[in-house]
Amino acid sequence: MATIFVLCMSSQGFTDIVLERVMHGGANVTGFQIVNNENPMVQQFLQRWVRLDEREFPEAKNSPLKYTSALTHDAVLVIAEAFRYLRRQRVDVSRRGSAGDCLANPAVPWSQGIDIERALKMVQVQGMTGNIQFDTYGRRTNYTIDVYEMKASGSRKAGYWNEYERFVPTLDQLPSNDTSSVENRTIVVTTILESPYVMYKKNHEQLEGNERYEGYCVDLASEIAKHVGIKYKLSIVGDGKYGARDPETKIWNGMVGELVYGRADIAVAPLTITLVREEVIDFSKPFMSLGISIMIKKPQKSKPGVFSFLDPLAYEIWMCIVFAYIGVSVVLFLVSRFSPYEWHLEDGSEEPRDPQNPPDPPNEFGIFNSLWFSLGAFMQQGCDISPRSLSGRIVGGVWWFFTLIIISSYTANLAAFLTVERMVSPIESAEDLAKQTEIAYGTLDSGSTKEFFRVSCML
Repeated sequence: MATIFVLCMSSQGFTDIVLERVMHGGANVTGFQIVNNENPMVQQFLQRWVRLDEREFPEAKNSPLKYTSALTHDAVLVIAEAFRYLRRQRVDVSRRGSAGDCLANPAVPWSQGIDIERALKMVQVQGMTGNIQFDTYGRRTNYTIDVYEMKASGSRKAGYWNEYERFVPTLDQLPSNDTSSVENRTIVVTTILESPYVMYKKNHEQLEGNERYEGYCVDLASEIAKHVGIKYKLSIVGDGKYGARDPETKIWNGMVGELVYGRADIAVAPLTITLVREEVIDFSKPFMSLGISIMIKKPQKSKPGVFSFLDPLAYEIWMCIVFAYIGVSVVLFLVSRFSPYEWHLEDGSEEPRDPQNPPDPPNEFGIFNSLWFSLGAFMQQGCDISPRSLSGRIVGGVWWFFTLIIISSYTANLAAFLTVERMVSPIESAEDLAKQTEIAYGTLDSGSTKEFFRVSCML
């Protein structure tokens, strides 16, 4: 197949350029034309141009109007309109005294320069190059430029461009269903074996050509070929890669390399659209939108053990409860020892009493009874003894309130543990994956995911 060259001329006067040498060379030449000859202002100027006196303007009739001349005409028109505006605003722009030096270093600014700049930005006139107006930065805006292309018969208008509609082709340049350029040859479609997009049929060894494959992309390529009316041949990429550029050699591999180096015409595959790939190949609209995800084995639910009843509360909370239980029991024991209200004789005792050596009155809140009282309150079962002193009752009341909060929280968490299955995943993000060493992980070679993690600065 012959190589096709496309030349784009950056000049704004395409019709002023002589392209006789490249007209029949097989190259596609495209350029821009800022002057529209159908503009009434341009036609009026050309009519006056040809009527000029040849003795005063000898080149008037022989030389065509160039785009640089039109831009010069519009520049003078803009300056004149700006000074008219300043005159209406009664702004004095005259320079009194000696004339300034244009080559002065450093340059001496004009005191009225800001007013003139503001007036130039406010100008909006119709010139030979179309609408003339400027934005706040002094750049021309809201203008239209024609797009021309070179044909064997000469230059022809292909459309126009503006900043709102972008390129708008003419009616004869709109794409049609004519496929004469490709209907006589077979299009090579590169793809990759990837279920369920492209797969070998079970009896593929007995088949030939495109009949050996099945899958979503195979059906997609078939429907596109029927719609466009072309012949195609599926070609599995040799290295089995999607396509990545080698950082050292800058050589593309995979399906992208097949397209870049001309070994294939089109790729129909689950190929991810990336910025690097878009620099060398064009993509159609995606038929599926996906993101990068991490796949791990589903964690197995552990069977409840003997101490599963401890799961609703953390280990630290259980330790604090044990220490609080022992601490409250000791405090209650000490308070009962120091308070006289906890020492009393048992009523109805028949033992003889010696007036000279009376027996020590008993105290119900010994260390074991204090532990039993605290345990009964914690289990919400109560106890057959209770403190009589004010200090003992305060300690007991605080402990009751504490156990009420703990038991309520435990009951709520236990109900959630028994009714809802908790699936704790060891990997929640890419950061968790990078921090651990127990689970081996990787990406597909020469794929978009590997390239993303290679150049990403987020991890």
